[in-house]
Amino acid sequence: MADVSGLEAWASEFGAGEIRRGGFGDSTVVVAGSCLASVVELERAAATAARGDWIPATRLPGVALVLVRTGRVWRIVGDRAGTVQVYWMRFAGRVLWGTAAAPLAALGGYEADPAVLLGQMMLQGVDMLDGASHFHGVRRVRPGHALVLEEGQPPRTEPVAPPVARLALDRAAPLVREAVVEAVERRTLMGAQVSADLSGGMDSSVVASIAAASTRLLAVTYTDARMRDEDDVHYARRVAAELPGVRHQVVEGGTGEARHFGGLNDPHLLPLTDTPTYSLGLLGIKRVQLAGPVRSGSRLHLTGRGGDDVLSAVGATAVDQFRAGQRAAAWRHVTAMARERRTSGAGLLAQASRTAATPYPRALETLAGQVAAGRADGAVGAVRILAWCGAGGALPWLTRSGRSMVADLVDARAAGADRRETPGQLHERLALELMGDGHSTFDQMSRTLWNLPVHAPLLDTRVVDLCHAIPGWERARPGAFKPLARAAFTGFVPEVLLERRTKTAFTGSLYDGLRAHAPAVRRILAGSVLAQAGLLDLSRVMGALDAGARGETVPLAALHGLVVAELWLALLPLGRSAWWERTDVSRVAA
Repeated sequence: MADVSGLEAWASEFGAGEIRRGGFGDSTVVVAGSCLASVVELERAAATAARGDWIPATRLPGVALVLVRTGRVWRIVGDRAGTVQVYWMRFAGRVLWGTAAAPLAALGGYEADPAVLLGQMMLQGVDMLDGASHFHGVRRVRPGHALVLEEGQPPRTEPVAPPVARLALDRAAPLVREAVVEAVERRTLMGAQVSADLSGGMDSSVVASIAAASTRLLAVTYTDARMRDEDDVHYARRVAAELPGVRHQVVEGGTGEARHFGGLNDPHLLPLTDTPTYSLGLLGIKRVQLAGPVRSGSRLHLTGRGGDDVLSAVGATAVDQFRAGQRAAAWRHVTAMARERRTSGAGLLAQASRTAATPYPRALETLAGQVAAGRADGAVGAVRILAWCGAGGALPWLTRSGRSMVADLVDARAAGADRRETPGQLHERLALELMGDGHSTFDQMSRTLWNLPVHAPLLDTRVVDLCHAIPGWERARPGAFKPLARAAFTGFVPEVLLERRTKTAFTGSLYDGLRAHAPAVRRILAGSVLAQAGLLDLSRVMGALDAGARGETVPLAALHGLVVAELWLALLPLGRSAWWERTDVSRVAA
């Protein structure tokens, strides 16, 4: 039982010191997780809450669940990126909440929601979890909102307002630098041995460079035969050579289990995460990548996850720029995008115009009709990036029942969609939350399998709030690669890193892994729970698998998503028996 006066709270799998509290008068702040705040900062947050301002407690350094009590009201908050989630449900006349949905669903007897699983695989630009979760009967609090519990009142949610609404890039850059440096340095000062990814890309290299300034660091670069001649390893070696106190380890995979879809031969030995995780498809690679840190005794592994979501921006931000009145600049942005992607400028401008003229609810209604009819929109590449939403190439895998189920959910999302939503902000939020969930489940896997916590400082709420206060079109200027990173970190990281203008694609390695491990993937899909429910046409799915194994172009992301969803569904029954047990009340009382 966690020590949270006035609130029943059970905690599991938190380490010593990961649950802390500060108090002032009748106000209390409790943090659970990787909160990096000092005792003084916790007490100050409680004092501020006592004066009626509870928001600062949600912006303490690090990433953690935050509980704030002011009088008889409790507010329960995760983080902005969704690496810490909050779920709730009604049970036996009470409101139960938690940071994981699966245990709540097991207690309430709720099953997984296949419409959410299928929609996440097949569609883009739709918030399949808007107020819902992966389970019927369990609700999710949208990241950036608080669950409010007040005696005698029904549960409600409130937005957690960011500290600033809008900042110019040049003004924000030093603030971003300060926030990122603090996020990394506070972690390195926790007294543990530290390791870090050093892919050679901008994001992991920024984190590793800052960490190396305050601690001895084991930096790990993963490569394989396809990637060996790409820019990543070249830049990783050059960056590592300029960082004092760094022990650089280049790890080579691409053979045996150290490929995409490796390590899945016995699904029942895999860890169960709260949501389906794409990281399972990378298990063989991650095992090799983290073997060195585990052997060296690392107690904290740093990654650059989230960099694309905060230091850059999605393509649809050009439509937001147009809607903000900067029409000429927006069209230049779209034209430059067409040039960079070697596609038709007229086609992109036409799509941007359609998106700008269409309210989001109407776009969702149109998509629902397309899904019900089994009609993929055909949009690809940058055209899809500029659209509100769409259905990808895996839509034909759905049966009529599957299409109807997903279409009904999209229709429901259309009914509740905000007409004031903008496409750039929508895509940015969905991408951030997808990354937050992906990081959370990978951290959960790493802790379970290797007892190694994984941290992503770029996803800290302070960092996200500052970066997202900068308009996306400034963070993704045409012809400039991550201009915010250059403005924020010049002088703090090796100059060679800031000169980089390329990004390595991993599609070839994905196909290699699929070809090598097609038998294991086929066994997983042959027992498909979704196909047995009549929602998937298994013959079409297997056809796509066989084509992908031959190297033909297939919807790889959807296939990857289906594999991990089926693994998750297969593991759920095992979790149900582990989370709860019935006891004899009289025997326990005795």
